[in-house]
Amino acid sequence: MLLSARRRLLTALLQARRWPFQPSRDMRLVQFQAPHLTGPHLGLESGNGGGVINLNAFDPTLPKTMVEFLEQGESTLSVARRALAAQLPVLPRSEVTFLAPVTRPDKVVCVGMNYADHCKEQNVPVPKEPIIFSKFGSSIVGPYDEVILPPKSQEVDWEVELAVVIGKKDKHIKATDAMAYVAGFTVAHDVSARDWQMKRNGRQWLLGKTFDTFCPLGPALVTKDSIADPHNLKICCRVNGEVVQSSNTNQMVFKTEELIAWVSQFVTLYPGDIILTGTPPGVGVFRKPPVFLKKGDEVQCEIEELGVLINKVV
Repeated sequence: MLLSARRRLLTALLQARRWPFQPSRDMRLVQFQAPHLTGPHLGLESGNGGGVINLNAFDPTLPKTMVEFLEQGESTLSVARRALAAQLPVLPRSEVTFLAPVTRPDKVVCVGMNYADHCKEQNVPVPKEPIIFSKFGSSIVGPYDEVILPPKSQEVDWEVELAVVIGKKDKHIKATDAMAYVAGFTVAHDVSARDWQMKRNGRQWLLGKTFDTFCPLGPALVTKDSIADPHNLKICCRVNGEVVQSSNTNQMVFKTEELIAWVSQFVTLYPGDIILTGTPPGVGVFRKPPVFLKKGDEVQCEIEELGVLINKVV
């Protein structure tokens, strides 16, 4: 009873403090490559599904990776804001290759059973504390890259997730201060080898979650001030055009602020760190009979206001 009352009070405080203003133009930060450019560059996606503004051309002193960009804080964000306000050339989407918005983060933190409706489909109780595991950074690929079926698994499954990107370093962060440490949000696909997650490796989740290509991210890091409320977004996954997951981030058991406060008790969070906040119901393993991904499948993971991942399974 006391825990429930404290949770309600915290939720009320966070809702009162979270969104003091409405966003103006969306800031959608991307990492990309193009044939006429050397190596990865930073850019701005000109609207959801639009072309790309080359931030490094606008200001050659900017770093070329998102982690370095976030490490420099307000100084680099202010440059991006100026670029957004300027009338700059836009590279057509067909001429660029989108990379994951964040590559080589210090850590990828994941949260299990964090949707009330996902707990219901498994017939398990809603967790009283966040269930934390991780993926290695080497699992990250771009928003339109291929997902490779590993020869060692026969039970590869889909999971659409809201991902939080950390913008500032700290530890022991209070929930009421947590949004100050968020750079923004993106879409994640937490690809999962259920045989290795649930049957092998002592039922430790790590190996089943972290095969190469098992973490598509993107297409953009949408800054927190560009989103009305990250905890009220439609979230869905489609396999070969069929909707297999459809929910809303308001079903999350532990919201962004609570997750940051919880995780930062144990580890220091760094700019570029990613927190995958859990998946809604509809995953393949709990279908009757179970359904798993096969060669040739196309998976689309989409979150309202953030964009869509499109990954071919090979």
